Amino acid sequence: MIEIIAALFRWSQLTANLIIFGSCFFLAVIWRRQDVAETPWVAKLEKMFPWLAGVVVIGLVGVLAATAGDATGNIAGAWNPAVWVEVVQQTQIGHIWAARALLATVLLCAILKMRHSERVRWHYGAGALLAALPLIAGTLMSHSSADEMSIEAIAPYAIHILLAGMWFGALPVFLLIVFQLREELGKTALLTAAGYLAKFSAIALPIMILLMVTGVIVTDRLVSEKYHALVASPYGWLLIGKLVILTVILTIAYRVRNKWLPMLMPEPGKISTAVNAHLAPWVRMEFLLAAFLVLVATVLANTLPAKHAVIENWPFAFRFAIDATWDNPEVQGRVGFGAALLVLALATAWCAARQNTGRMLKIIVPGAFGFSSLALALPPLTIEAYPETFKRSTVPIDAVSIVAGAQLFAEHCTACHGPQGKGTKPVLDPDVRDPTDLLTQQHRAGYTVGNVFHQLSQGIPGTEMPGFASKLSEEERWDLINFLHALSRGFDARLLGTMIAPEMPTIASPVFNYTASDGSGGNLKDFRLQKNVLLVLFTWPQSKERFFQLAAAYDRIRALDAEILAVPMHALDERQLQQITGIAPFPVVVEGWEEIKNAYWWYRRIRMVPDLSGKGLFPTHMEFLTDRFGYLRARWVAQFDGFGWQNINALGLQLTQLNREGEIMPPPGEHAH
Repeated sequence: MIEIIAALFRWSQLTANLIIFGSCFFLAVIWRRQDVAETPWVAKLEKMFPWLAGVVVIGLVGVLAATAGDATGNIAGAWNPAVWVEVVQQTQIGHIWAARALLATVLLCAILKMRHSERVRWHYGAGALLAALPLIAGTLMSHSSADEMSIEAIAPYAIHILLAGMWFGALPVFLLIVFQLREELGKTALLTAAGYLAKFSAIALPIMILLMVTGVIVTDRLVSEKYHALVASPYGWLLIGKLVILTVILTIAYRVRNKWLPMLMPEPGKISTAVNAHLAPWVRMEFLLAAFLVLVATVLANTLPAKHAVIENWPFAFRFAIDATWDNPEVQGRVGFGAALLVLALATAWCAARQNTGRMLKIIVPGAFGFSSLALALPPLTIEAYPETFKRSTVPIDAVSIVAGAQLFAEHCTACHGPQGKGTKPVLDPDVRDPTDLLTQQHRAGYTVGNVFHQLSQGIPGTEMPGFASKLSEEERWDLINFLHALSRGFDARLLGTMIAPEMPTIASPVFNYTASDGSGGNLKDFRLQKNVLLVLFTWPQSKERFFQLAAAYDRIRALDAEILAVPMHALDERQLQQITGIAPFPVVVEGWEEIKNAYWWYRRIRMVPDLSGKGLFPTHMEFLTDRFGYLRARWVAQFDGFGWQNINALGLQLTQLNREGEIMPPPGEHAH
């Protein structure tokens, strides 16, 4: 219930604010004192302004009450002024609300003062400016600003709101002028009023175009390539509803601009007939639809954006995947032919509108061409989808999950896929496919982690792969998927070497928790945006000489914004740990080492030693260089890579190169994709 009340408060104050802004903007544009000042519709409009400004202030109070109720989780908080004060003082939303309330109060005071002063153009310009400020301040509470409080994120949304005000906010002026045309006025006054309508229509067209452009920019930011969520999430459904309403409004506006406004002839009687028969009812409907559109937009602005939507059940048996289908020449040909048909449909519709032909050429023929183009071009761009196709992992991809998944793989999967996932078991039945090569086979474009979850849960038809939904819990299945992710990325890591590929981060370093011998601890992510990390997996005492090298160079390595974490490959007794800490000034992991070792073992391969069969080799000493953004950039396997980083200067050059690089890609997410 409180959400409904909050939505109504948001809608009422936004609608009132938009009307004040749009009306003042329009009056400032058309103002000619001798024509406008004495017209009845201006007086009626100005009588509305104080009430509208009061609605803005009262609506903001209602928004604060609803916010207080949400913050406390108790509806009683919505009626408690003490909670209101706490929200205003202690939260960012409260600070922004205070600024909006102050600006709305200034607007109310200015409008009250304008009521008792002589009407001049700059009054309306000032009114538009003062009404714009609460609207702009309101964008600081939008989803765009929640993700990134920057001009680049907020400006498109702020411009979108102001453009909406210029169009929707001026519709009441349009309505008042239309109603005036029904009254007994002189011919000059009627023609002047009709001129205002034509001017509004001329201004509305470019405003509407810019409104749609900024709407696309804002939507793209809030969708962020998750366009599938537009048909499978509340945000998407609301957006589609908003576009449908907008399409109806644009249709009415088109008819008003191109048919009914030209009917306002110089003869007063004909003006009255045109208004009564066509213009007034349709403009009234346009305004009501626009008000409803603002309500939908208000709800949309407070709905979880599509890019954050969790789609547990995809409703279709297909999905569009251009990246997975476009390389097929047949697909390209059909899409190209479909695009040509679409151009033909648009050209036919345009020519029919220009020539004012019959309904056949205006609607039926372009519609047939358009439908044919979509029927021809869209199906080839689709691939099979499952209810879980866009399901998100609930288990972070970290060392603990990877190791748990490796154990499950060894228990349930190695009989067919082999200990390293190579798919080694042949199937005698020619109608049954051999086990998939999970290690070296190239992944298909458009494949999602949700697809893997579906196949792991339900099995794969045409293979001996069973479903594990009844054998493994959902968390265990995600552990297994995280392991498969590490298995695949580990094979990709064979391309790494002791020299980094500049500005080419591709492989995320598995994250982990640890506790070190010096009492330090935390997570690998703690170093992000601060330091590079040299992860040293060692065997004692075989790595003793290397420890002396690293100890001697430790100050130099730290000066290059890097930290060393040493991880044993075998359990250390107290004597060995004392020997190591006596040499090493850097942290030596004593808790969490086994998960780290077992997770990073899958990243051991080099191009010269692919290590694909059997249980796999286990090098005695490996070093992994992770950049400060969380990506694995270089690796030295002492057994296979020769001297490598035994030359500390070579290691220093790699760290220097990493420090020169800025953020090329955002830090990797916590879940497999």
